[in-house]
Amino acid sequence: MPNRIFVPPPQALDRNLALEVVRVTEASALAAGRWVGRGDEKSADEAATAAMREALNSLAMDGVIVNGDAEDPNQPLHNGEHVGTDKGPRVDIALTAIEGVTICAKGSHNALSVVAATDSGSFLHVPQNVYMEKIAVGGRLPKGIIDLEREPEENLARVAAAKGMAVTELTVCMLDRPRHADLLGRIYDSGARVVLIDDGDVSGAIATGLPETGIDLYMGSGGAAEGVLAAAGLKCLGGQMQCRLMLRSEDEKQRARHAGIQDLNAKWDVDQMVRGDVMFAATGITDGHLLKGVRFYKGGAISHSIVMRSMTGTIRQLSARHDFDKHAKLHDR
Repeated sequence: MPNRIFVPPPQALDRNLALEVVRVTEASALAAGRWVGRGDEKSADEAATAAMREALNSLAMDGVIVNGDAEDPNQPLHNGEHVGTDKGPRVDIALTAIEGVTICAKGSHNALSVVAATDSGSFLHVPQNVYMEKIAVGGRLPKGIIDLEREPEENLARVAAAKGMAVTELTVCMLDRPRHADLLGRIYDSGARVVLIDDGDVSGAIATGLPETGIDLYMGSGGAAEGVLAAAGLKCLGGQMQCRLMLRSEDEKQRARHAGIQDLNAKWDVDQMVRGDVMFAATGITDGHLLKGVRFYKGGAISHSIVMRSMTGTIRQLSARHDFDKHAKLHDR
């Protein structure tokens, strides 16, 4: 009888990878955590990026970064960079070593380290450093409850009605930016409450999918790459999101086309931005709506993470203690 080679089913590989990906965000968050509140964005970003890259390359996967921290191939964690050991499933990666590098440097709220992984070819590719209009809600709501074409007051009224709430009981999260002045005023006039955040709109959008955060909607504009990451998290949570690029120059339009986007005015929902089964992991760097930040103590640290998978709907919230002496000994072997 011929020898048979046992090949684990793809689902098992995916499950194992999902649990390993959180080690990547933990490593990045711990590295960034040493720079929280020191006013040095560059050092924080470099430390987090180096830690994330090293951790990614230790994973048993054949990975390609498709929405990373840079387009320049000379920069680490750039779009098109291959990561992993090349032994394992072929996956596409979306990531940010620090979501909110400025708030990390300032010691403010909502800084995260985030990685999402899905089947090859499943992520929407977007250009770096362009904005995206966004609206998001959590799960267990009628499909199509939100739409960027509607007036903000109508979106608020529809969500309130679906939740059996008054508009005055809703809480909206959005970035505190001058460009949002008109939208903010209209939300206030509707009677809804607003939580303004300095940065970190990935956590703001994903917070809509977790009832304990008290956030009902995310509205406004932010980074396009961050929009895809938020869509990955919301897909795991059963939430809804709609996004549209805000292209301000011919250069941005050309870069969008280069990324493979033909219809520059298209609206995308969660399933169009993330077409396959997706794994999502995030670790808090500073305290926020989604996660607590890193806490250091003599000889170690405590981190707080969330790990999710869209296929199963599993949500794991992890608190981990890290012994730096033992980590150092293992690294030296």
